[in-house]
Amino acid sequence: MDTIWEKTVDMPSYPPLKGTKKVETAVIGGGMAGILTAYFLAREGREVLVLEADRIGSGQTKGTTAKITVSHGLIYEKLIREVGKDQARQYALMNQTAVRKYKELINDLQIDCDFKECDSFLYSRFRDEALKEEVHAAQSLGLPAVFADQTELPFSVAGAVRYAGQARFHPLKFLKAAAKGLEIYEHTMVNEVEGNRIITEHGTVEAENIVFATHYPIMNRPGYYFLRMHQERSYVVALTGTEQMEHMYLGIDAGDSLSFRSYGPYLLLGGGGHRTGENPLGGQYEMLKLTARQYWEHCRVDTEWSAQDCMTIDSIPYIGYYSYSRPGWFVATGFKKWGMSSSMASALLITDYIIERNNAFSHVFSPQRLHVKASAKALTKESAQTARGFILERFKIPKEEADQLKKGEGGLIEYEGKKAGAYKDENGEVFVVSLTCPHLGCVLQWNPEELTWDCPCHGSRFDYKGNLIDNPAKEDLTHEQPACISGDKEKEGIL
Repeated sequence: MDTIWEKTVDMPSYPPLKGTKKVETAVIGGGMAGILTAYFLAREGREVLVLEADRIGSGQTKGTTAKITVSHGLIYEKLIREVGKDQARQYALMNQTAVRKYKELINDLQIDCDFKECDSFLYSRFRDEALKEEVHAAQSLGLPAVFADQTELPFSVAGAVRYAGQARFHPLKFLKAAAKGLEIYEHTMVNEVEGNRIITEHGTVEAENIVFATHYPIMNRPGYYFLRMHQERSYVVALTGTEQMEHMYLGIDAGDSLSFRSYGPYLLLGGGGHRTGENPLGGQYEMLKLTARQYWEHCRVDTEWSAQDCMTIDSIPYIGYYSYSRPGWFVATGFKKWGMSSSMASALLITDYIIERNNAFSHVFSPQRLHVKASAKALTKESAQTARGFILERFKIPKEEADQLKKGEGGLIEYEGKKAGAYKDENGEVFVVSLTCPHLGCVLQWNPEELTWDCPCHGSRFDYKGNLIDNPAKEDLTHEQPACISGDKEKEGIL
């Protein structure tokens, strides 16, 4: 389904790239991070263009809950402990700057994007000690945090961290305004980047600076970001017939980390997160609907959607030089479910890199950093998960043949002596695809919640026909022939 943002705005369209272009800076990716980077560079008088594989805002930006906040979960006590107080302060103040910058831009440009200042709460229903520790840590870094035990939530809480002066908005309305006047090319998939040359299907761009704002970096080498991140999915339902909330909320309890924020007549209820490629049972949307009806018996679901986020091994985004070996390449990734503040922070930092202006907050976000204490355990876990993604293909025995699949069901099958992925639609037609992710060869897993094939290693996703949905993969799945098999052919014994 369309997100509430897509349903409430008409986005402009831009032409695809054709031929050859030369430019000072090319930004790959037309989401919030890419458009803001281009906006700030253009404002500095720099020559810049944007390449977007689909439509601007059509990637992760359209799936955000659009909270503009410094309250990134229980992050500050962790950062002080693992990377030190100075770098924790850099992280905190850069994100506080990002919140303030949205307010300034919206006011200066008079952008009508349903912007509303409010407070942001992290709550727990069962414990308050960790919240009190987080308040102390945040306050020590200069953030406006206080402990609270009263909220608007339809249930009691043990406590909450309350951050004053945060905000929420309509991300696509804002993006539409920020993109105005920029040189943008849509439906322009980048196939390869070689030095300062960007190669697309219908044209090339030569640029002194190249900014990868593609959510997940599309170039494996250099940088090796696939070794340092994984992706996670989360789910949202837009409800009517509920109480409205003045502020924003996120739970910190394991298995109960629900998100709440209002937009117009809607209440956006989020949750059900999991690592991409690890959702064999599904049920996230139904869980959210049941939860909503527990508190608002007669509420209705207007629309539902999901989002995907890159998670770094030390919980800090990678913003800066893509690699020491590519001084003209820049990257913004690993936003860890806080894409709005991180997109603004990325745009400000990368603009300063390109125009050679000093930024006191850049060090903590550097992709070349090494936080041993914060990263060692997570890196070991990531390596093990990636290895498991390859091992599955060799040792997992297929459980179902295509003729045993029920309508609306997907799974592994044995087809012509090898494993493949199959989905049977409601008409009995079976779609068969390769289970090998074209990114780095991991084995894809079926996601019954969204009828997709997801990569448990690096988060690429494909629809049941094999069409690419989410990177880092850059191409569709190979179709196993015949690509789709009718119910009649099943009966003839073809499968």
